[in-house]
Amino acid sequence: MYRWETTRAALAQRVFATIRSESYDQAAATADTLLSAGLTTLEISLTTPFALEAVTTLVREVGDDAVIGAGTVLDEVSARMAIEAGARFLLSPNLDEQVLRTGHRYGIPVFPGVATPTEAVRAMELGADALALYPATAYTPDWVVDLRAIIPQVALLPIGGITVAAAPSWVAAGAVAVGMGSALTDGDRETVTKRLTELLERLADVR
Repeated sequence: MYRWETTRAALAQRVFATIRSESYDQAAATADTLLSAGLTTLEISLTTPFALEAVTTLVREVGDDAVIGAGTVLDEVSARMAIEAGARFLLSPNLDEQVLRTGHRYGIPVFPGVATPTEAVRAMELGADALALYPATAYTPDWVVDLRAIIPQVALLPIGGITVAAAPSWVAAGAVAVGMGSALTDGDRETVTKRLTELLERLADVR
């Protein structure tokens, strides 16, 4: 699968989950709940204990039914380890040229973190497949509107503090997708399933 195909598949639902847990078992349980509820893209933060093992297990279990990535990829070493573990995309809170180079060398999309127009343009020049606006709590959907007015080709992924209620507003403003953590994943299986179902329906209605 080419990088652009993986990117399109990863962002198809216009939402992906960030799983940052205190243990491997907790991360695996959260991923199982989300995937069973119909989510097709998630990333395991490398701050999670045994995150790479979790990535490997999930990729083996889901095959082509979902896109499993690695998050909080800060440097070249982490990028290479995540790719070897089977991650199908890399997401970073920062903009690191070596992470981009490593991912692209092996055909893996990279979504680096940006926070300014200068960083956004630099990331695009380096070939970023999409840009993670992080932390989104410092911005509003209007920021996306304003940035796209001058850089209409930018593909933004707001992440960090996005709520279920706010997610559609970010997409309506022009974000190609949003990344969500505890606002999506907290709660028992039934609660998470219901929340995700409602969110996917609302995002599908955004034009």
